Amino acid sequence: MPGLLLEAPRIVETIERLKQRIDSRFVNSSLSRICGELLLTAQSAAARSAQFERPIIVIRLLTWLLIILLVGAIGLAVTSVGFRWRQLELTEFIQATEAGLNEVVLLGAGLYFLIGLERRIKRSRALRAIHELRSVAHIIDMHQLTKDPERLLNRYKITDVSPKQTMSAFELSRYLDYCSELLSLTGKVAAIYVQRFDDPVVLDAVGEIEDLTTGLCQKIWQKLTVLQEFQAAGELRKDHEATASRAKPADSAVQDAAAKDKPSTAPGDRSTPA
Repeated sequence: MPGLLLEAPRIVETIERLKQRIDSRFVNSSLSRICGELLLTAQSAAARSAQFERPIIVIRLLTWLLIILLVGAIGLAVTSVGFRWRQLELTEFIQATEAGLNEVVLLGAGLYFLIGLERRIKRSRALRAIHELRSVAHIIDMHQLTKDPERLLNRYKITDVSPKQTMSAFELSRYLDYCSELLSLTGKVAAIYVQRFDDPVVLDAVGEIEDLTTGLCQKIWQKLTVLQEFQAAGELRKDHEATASRAKPADSAVQDAAAKDKPSTAPGDRSTPA
């Protein structure tokens, strides 16, 4: 049913919009670059998926050629024995039968190999493409690895080797949310490959990608939950709270409208930027 298929162009459009949102918030960031890599992979996924659906012409021609040779060898053996079966001695009949069976077995083995060769070639290409998505998922996870909400706490002590914390609480929540969306879209791109190619090995590989991205998303949402709890308890450092209150999301029309209605005498207008 076409209505139940993932539409690759729609997934590409979603990744393009996500990249624009990341660029508007984090200009020239590494997260934007990995989103661009995922965009290129998604664009090629549709073409690759269409290739998996089309037959490999050379292999199909060789398969039909072997089928014709196999049928011809069987027919020739039966015909030659049928014309002379009364004149043949037992030893000659066994030799002729054995030779015919050898030819049939060899041609049958070649036919079996060619029938499975096409699927193996497509499987190899699909697994290679899915491996790229696995690498993308791990790279996205590396980007959020040091984005820890505890670094925004009042009691957190920064050392000389601590990662630099330049994000406000709001920016951190947006960054983690973008990572979660990228991981989810990575799983959707992987699902494109098995819509028209139901190879069990490839299906298992796509299932592993979905399990991987789901598990990584759970780690991110745990961080977001902890960050919201810290904000509700008022445990964040004042500088991060002030920065978060002044931050305006570029992808939120509701907050844009609220900013326009805000009076000019609001405390935020009188604050001196750091």
